[in-house]
Amino acid sequence: MIAEDNYLVREGTRRLLEDSGEVEVLASVSTAEELLEVVDGLRPDVVLTDIRMPPGHHLEGIQAAHAIRQRHPGTGVVVLSQHSDAAYALQLFRNGTEGLGYLLKSRVGELDELLYALREVAAGRSVIDAGVVERLVDYRARQAESPLRLLSEREVDVLREMAEGKSNGAIAEALHLSESSVEKYVNTIFSKLGLSEERSVSRRVTAVLAFLHDANGATTA
Repeated sequence: MIAEDNYLVREGTRRLLEDSGEVEVLASVSTAEELLEVVDGLRPDVVLTDIRMPPGHHLEGIQAAHAIRQRHPGTGVVVLSQHSDAAYALQLFRNGTEGLGYLLKSRVGELDELLYALREVAAGRSVIDAGVVERLVDYRARQAESPLRLLSEREVDVLREMAEGKSNGAIAEALHLSESSVEKYVNTIFSKLGLSEERSVSRRVTAVLAFLHDANGATTA
């Protein structure tokens, strides 16, 4: 399902997904109220929703995502936003990250990235836009008191990939490392940052986002 109040964006996204041959769009709506009603009836695998919709044009997409995940745990939700400020992503993930994704709207035109996000949340995993993670990690790394300054350049690379929700295998492929090397880097990162040793992808994303939370004030859309 697609939820977007701009008709051209909504129909353009529908056509893009349907033309891929990998997605069947069951319905498209323009308000959060319509979204919740239709999800209750159709039970889609995934919902793709704008972050702001009528009636208030505030955070209706995030509120709808929380409601959908509570009512229908088998339905994943990807929220599209123009905002790279991490506060919005943290708002989405405040109750957990499973089955949720936060992408910048610029990703809509990058079909492979969009399809990847839809597959991940449909499988109960999480996705965070690389642009959001990049800004936060770079900002924190520049702060004199930041524990990120304890990390090596390669460990920061691994942290960026990890914060996007990637598994050790996916990180290894992206950085051209062995999976065992990535596991060692991950253990070192958690040790240096004092983060949980929990190995689930969603817990790792939550831990990294929580650590980066105090960078919010310096990131703007």
